[in-house]
Amino acid sequence: MHCSLLRKVSILGILLFSIVLIPLKILAQNVDPNTISSEQAVEFYKKAKASGLSDMDIEQAALQKGYTLDQISAMRNRLQQAQTSSPTQPNRSTTDESRRKIADSTYVKTKPVSILPKGDSVKQIFGSSFFANAAMSFEPNLRIATPRNYILGPDDELVVDIYGNSVDNFKLKVSPEGTVKMLNLAPVQVSGLTIEQASERIINRLRTAYSTLNRPGGGTYSTITLGDVRSIQVMITGEVTRPGSYTLSSLATAFNALYQSGGPNSNGSYRNIEIIRNGKMIRTVDLYGFLVDANLKDNIALQDQDIILIRPYEKRIELSGEIKHPGLFEIKQGETFKDAIRYAGGYTPNAYSASIQFRRNTGKELKVGSIQESEISTLIPENGDNYKIGKILDRIENRVVIDGGVYRDGEYPIDEHTNTVKKLIKKAEGLREDAFLNRAVIERLDETLRPQIIAFDLGKLMRGEIDDIPLKREDRLVLKTIDELKEGYLITVSGSVINPGTIDYHNGLTVADAIFKSGGYTEGGIPYRIEISRRIKNDTTGIPSSQNVRIFSLDVDENLKLNGEDQKFKLAPFDIIYVRKSPRYEVQKAVTILGEVMYPGTYTILTNFERITDLIPKAGGMKAEAYLKGTRFYRNKELVAVDLKAILEKPSLSSNLLLQNGDSLRIPTKSETVRITGGVQNPSTVNFDPNFSFRDYISQAGGYGENAWKSRIYVSYPNGRTFRSKKFLVFTSRPKIEPGSVITIPVEEKKADRQTSPGERIAIISLITTVTISLISILNNNK
Repeated sequence: MHCSLLRKVSILGILLFSIVLIPLKILAQNVDPNTISSEQAVEFYKKAKASGLSDMDIEQAALQKGYTLDQISAMRNRLQQAQTSSPTQPNRSTTDESRRKIADSTYVKTKPVSILPKGDSVKQIFGSSFFANAAMSFEPNLRIATPRNYILGPDDELVVDIYGNSVDNFKLKVSPEGTVKMLNLAPVQVSGLTIEQASERIINRLRTAYSTLNRPGGGTYSTITLGDVRSIQVMITGEVTRPGSYTLSSLATAFNALYQSGGPNSNGSYRNIEIIRNGKMIRTVDLYGFLVDANLKDNIALQDQDIILIRPYEKRIELSGEIKHPGLFEIKQGETFKDAIRYAGGYTPNAYSASIQFRRNTGKELKVGSIQESEISTLIPENGDNYKIGKILDRIENRVVIDGGVYRDGEYPIDEHTNTVKKLIKKAEGLREDAFLNRAVIERLDETLRPQIIAFDLGKLMRGEIDDIPLKREDRLVLKTIDELKEGYLITVSGSVINPGTIDYHNGLTVADAIFKSGGYTEGGIPYRIEISRRIKNDTTGIPSSQNVRIFSLDVDENLKLNGEDQKFKLAPFDIIYVRKSPRYEVQKAVTILGEVMYPGTYTILTNFERITDLIPKAGGMKAEAYLKGTRFYRNKELVAVDLKAILEKPSLSSNLLLQNGDSLRIPTKSETVRITGGVQNPSTVNFDPNFSFRDYISQAGGYGENAWKSRIYVSYPNGRTFRSKKFLVFTSRPKIEPGSVITIPVEEKKADRQTSPGERIAIISLITTVTISLISILNNNK
């Protein structure tokens, strides 16, 4: 849909100069195309079509206004860019027919080859994409030198340039009578002549005024060139997308005209396009020559009143499957299937070309056939044939595979050098030294393609003790190495070594070797009391039935020197080595004390028994303004509530914690505020007043809020401790308020009252009525 609008606008881009200016009565003005926006051009085109004007009427009016082909070409390019970058959506009701035409020119519905169709499939006609490319501009080049065979006609312009002893320049336009007139000289007939012939006549006439013009030694010279070219009318008819009469540049060729018309439609021939001049066919255009071989021999220059007739196609076939350009291809009389394959670009790399299946219409029904590779160059396709090129099988016809145990495993062609096990191993550069010789297997497919295994003793076969085994196509010879048949042997080294973890096991590995491979001892590691834990496999002598591992303990040289004692104990696979740390070796631990002490900072923990109270003397004691009740103690960046004043008075309290690495103690100055938050009218911070009661502080915050949960009030103290209100019978005890405290009044979430439904209300009323009646009856009976 967009392509249709784009082509029309690009062909008739000068609409803005002829249609919009007519209603505005400014036809006398020659508007520069560069002053008109692309959006305006599209809008003008729509208005012109709505007024009933045809594309040809619009173009002819613009040409009569005197706009040059250069201006038209410039406007076409601008409108193409605008439509490509921001395509507009045409009205559906007015573009259904154009959409159908464009679709018909590009695609045709056909039946698929591979199966009897349940529906239609869309196949592309070869060559249609050339005419469907909206981004391509296929216009005659107006900047080339004048062709030697160019024939002059009315409206052509000649530029005469005189230089030398005399200087002059003037433009001559060929009149409808075919003449040009210059100076005060008689007209010269030039219509129907080439540029060279016309130049000779004009110079002869100019010699009347310039006698020595272009004569040897005369000193006055002249050149005659072609200026603006005329327009020609070309009729395009037959099986064409947009038939009609087209106004083109006189330099236009057959391909220029075909592109402007949208090319052949779904029934049009790409190989039988006739160019008719003066009632005679002068050339038959075969577009395949250009599309396949870039041959321009049929791209002849057009002349005024030429007719291009696109005949219906006579023979068309379909190629699908493993072909480079699947689609519909037109075949000329005498061409073979090999030619069709060439037009389609040839086979893909995976094409099965030995036999090609096809379906053919017999006039009554379809029949199936096949083409052998030898028949491709002789088979003559028939109209409507559907050819499907299949895909090669996903298997190899001459392969054997050897896997593992040799120096060069992989795929090999089966031939006289690889058709037995021994030959194949030799071809693969022989067995590796660690090849497992007790067993090998051949994986083979039997006659029904079911897998089977053939096992044999590889060692005996290589020594000639058993016969060599013949191989078949697709056999896989599987060999193993000794290590592949064992669990991966590892040693684990843990404890005080620099790089603890696992290492590979090697025969003869000692404990010192393992420690060496693990980077050696850490600073605190000790070379004695090294423990080795070993799995029990076969030797269980002297081991209780409840014991599953053996434990060995030994010493190793501190500097890992080689010695005889070290070589006596060999490690076994999966041994675990534990290297101990010196019992007195320990990384320094430190704590921090900040705030109101004499020497705040970081201090080392000397023993494992130091407590919080031991830290105060290290810091030189506390300053006079230290507020003990506000002291905060942190462990792992979390606040731990302690009462420093209490533990200083009685160090034996359980809250006098043992110090750990990273602990922090902060002793502040005395705070003079109290914060009230939560369910009060005005949460705020107020000054501490020793004479204030708990209720006074609540009053400072405006009193309780509507949803205050009074029984759950709690107070948080600066040292992290928290106390909540207590209640006994009708008595409530509130926590004591100290400087820096935070009073928190929780907010109680009240449940929304549920409204009784009408049914529930009726049930309640019925119950009350029943009970009332029963009571009245009982009272009456008692009377």
